[in-house]
Amino acid sequence: MATTADIRNGMMIRFNHDIFQIVEFLHVKPGKGAAFVRTKLKSVTNGKVLENTFPSGAKLDEVRVEHRKFQYLYRDGDQYVFQDLENWEQVNVDEHLINAPEFLDDGMECEVIVNADEEKVLGVEVPSFVVLEVTYTEPGLKGDTATNTLKPAICGPNNVEIKVPLFVDTGEKIRIDTRTRSYMERVK
Repeated sequence: MATTADIRNGMMIRFNHDIFQIVEFLHVKPGKGAAFVRTKLKSVTNGKVLENTFPSGAKLDEVRVEHRKFQYLYRDGDQYVFQDLENWEQVNVDEHLINAPEFLDDGMECEVIVNADEEKVLGVEVPSFVVLEVTYTEPGLKGDTATNTLKPAICGPNNVEIKVPLFVDTGEKIRIDTRTRSYMERVK
């Protein structure tokens, strides 16, 4: 059992018959009355975010999680199939448990969050940065780097649309931040 003093971002707790990840927290000591902890919790099962206030010193049921390396194999309907790189077991994961499924590519290594007590997958984290090839974009203008104007580009095998600078052309490889879905730089 953990207490509110042990709260940290990313911590997983069992609350209201569900598993939640702590997204944000704030210890509040008002001038009058008892201290409390204001939290923002994200449900692992359905992705809903809720706010809750715990009194200071309250007991929390912490869920022990492990971060394991898995390799993405293929998509099977609305399920994604991953393979454990240590024991070669395959596991099917629902799409809503993956933070950025549109950036998955065959053979990509991902970090899978597993409930260590029940051996149940709680989520999949795609790498923060991926390199994709631009499959289509309008022709660029050489030397047009002075303005910060962006144009749409279709990238990768999943046809993800990303906003890129005007000088990026079809066939070039670009680095993309999967957390913000934004262009970072060209890759040679």
